[in-house]
Amino acid sequence: MHLLWLALFGLVALFWMTYGLKVAYGALQLPWLKDYAPAADADCPRISVLFAARDEETKLPGALATLVAVDYPKLEIVAVDDRSTDRTARILDECAANHPQLRVVHVRDLPAGWLGKPHALQKAYEASSGQWLVFTDADVKFRPDALRRVAALARARRLDHLSLLGDVERSGFWDTVLITFFGMGFQLAADLHEVSNPNSRAYVGVGAFQMLERGAYEALGAHRRLAMEVIDDMKLGKLVKQAGFRSGVAIAQDAVSVEWHLGLENLIRGLEKNFFAAAGFSVGMVALQILGLLLFNVAPFLGLAFGGGWVRVLAAISVTIALGFHLGGDAVMRVSPLYCLTLPLGATVITYILLRSTVITLRQGGIYWRETFYELEELRRGMV
Repeated sequence: MHLLWLALFGLVALFWMTYGLKVAYGALQLPWLKDYAPAADADCPRISVLFAARDEETKLPGALATLVAVDYPKLEIVAVDDRSTDRTARILDECAANHPQLRVVHVRDLPAGWLGKPHALQKAYEASSGQWLVFTDADVKFRPDALRRVAALARARRLDHLSLLGDVERSGFWDTVLITFFGMGFQLAADLHEVSNPNSRAYVGVGAFQMLERGAYEALGAHRRLAMEVIDDMKLGKLVKQAGFRSGVAIAQDAVSVEWHLGLENLIRGLEKNFFAAAGFSVGMVALQILGLLLFNVAPFLGLAFGGGWVRVLAAISVTIALGFHLGGDAVMRVSPLYCLTLPLGATVITYILLRSTVITLRQGGIYWRETFYELEELRRGMV
């Protein structure tokens, strides 16, 4: 039994010493948006910012105010009101009346074979004219110089596709625990530095901000290819990478920020439809993800506390590297370094959310999204 535990903790330590350190080193090399001077007018290609909004009357006004205040000479904003039942449509129309760069498209009905958000983004694209398309969300806030810096970064790095890692607003302890761990897990899963490597299969797409050259987007088949894809943002990045276009990731911090699902209960409910989808609606993949979450993020702390001899040594190595990884994310997010100590707690709660997402989706036989039900088998057939 002792040899079994030794082998197990040896495997965990090997993971952190090889793959973990590799990803951490790559993260240190990611470009920062603030390091790129805002592009001059002559170097600013026409950009269309596209987003879909459904019943967003609470968050939309604040985000929209920052978007129409962006300092960019060739800016077009296309907002799609996706069958809203609150004041969203009125808010958009009133804003468009005062800001000519904003165009509003109203969707009254959802065609068969489409999820609401991909359909709305397809409609936004069809109404746009920009050389570059920025896909974002209705609750995302932009700093005035964000797009000029993005234009400079994309030009300098010769990118066809760029995803930005922005700030996520937090309301308290639980938000911070989950968001910091989620950020760490996202980096490990996506290996962000490898996204720009054409020989790597790594890809990423961020819903809050991803910019894509129009010709590349059209070559991919636009959002028609993502008509039934729940995690359409990530899968757009996958299509870009598979097609051989140049993709990249940069750190934006508060240049782009999002008011996500604030509060523990809202976070859990907000991720209900996503986690099982991210696992490809596969129970086997969910089992592997749960094993990985607990084995690499919780077990080392238990081994350090209750193990002995080499088991404790190997656990200590794993804990040290994992905490260092978490600390790096804490520094980028500008939160207290003490949050690194919540790493096993974050992993445990994420495990619960993943289990909950899986059980609810299987029990319902599908998901509810934007007040529409989609059957599980239909979603599986539509996966990219």
